[in-house]
Amino acid sequence: MSSKSRLDRAYKEAKTLLFDNSSKFILFSDCHRGDNSFADDFANNRNIYFHALKHYYTEGFQYCELGDGDELWENLSFDSILNAHKNVYMLVKQFHEQKRLHMIWGNHDMIYRNPSYVEKHLSTYFDPKIGEDVELFCNIQYHEGIVLKHSETNQELFLTHGHQADWWNYTFWRWSRFLVRVLWKPLNVMGIADPTSPAKNYKELIKVERRTKKWIAENNNLITIVGHTHRPRFPQPGDIAFFNDGSCVHPRSITGIEIENGAISLIKWSIATKEDGTLQIKRTLLEGPQKLIDYKTE
Repeated sequence: MSSKSRLDRAYKEAKTLLFDNSSKFILFSDCHRGDNSFADDFANNRNIYFHALKHYYTEGFQYCELGDGDELWENLSFDSILNAHKNVYMLVKQFHEQKRLHMIWGNHDMIYRNPSYVEKHLSTYFDPKIGEDVELFCNIQYHEGIVLKHSETNQELFLTHGHQADWWNYTFWRWSRFLVRVLWKPLNVMGIADPTSPAKNYKELIKVERRTKKWIAENNNLITIVGHTHRPRFPQPGDIAFFNDGSCVHPRSITGIEIENGAISLIKWSIATKEDGTLQIKRTLLEGPQKLIDYKTE
């Protein structure tokens, strides 16, 4: 199956969410939440991520996670990840309980495409304080794609992880997972990057982006927002409408995409130094806001 066929299927089978200019969404991807070991790339940014997500919860945003939220290649089970970052999952649980959580699976959590696995491992968790299972993400659903459709203009935004354009990490994801667990995880601790990952291999990154942009151009320049490569992208109106929200494992910062007031923006959250020498977590606008309607094609 070609990357075009995989993207076609993901779009055709995507869940549709209606929105309007009063809707607010925050899009993050590639958190790669791990077990807080030396190989856990998320651990360095977990305080930044938690602060940012708490801000969006308070401000009434809906949270869309575009894949690779949980690092299930390096880690054998979700339990170790939950125990390492429990405060994060309790906050995500609040989004879920208010029906403000929308999840997409990527290659590193591709096992979540199996509803039975999701129900078994994510519905409840064991609470040692009371000695029994309690609810976590009951009835949560993971999707390969989500389409945000404007209720007035009918404009569509296609959200997916983006590994559909990466044949090795889509078709042979089990082999990739095996290699990461037995080879690249220990080497990663020593600073040696996995060459099969487009986030760490520039040539592969370019190939994945080229295939994705070709698909977008063939589909009437459909606004498409992905992750996977970890490289933020924010096109201008008139260009190929290929967006990337970046990742939550950048050095000392996380990036994401906000949709608010009918406009789209690329943002960064990072640790900054105040005048008095104390540290603060700061939101920085990188690109936008740009009206979504400016990208609409007939």
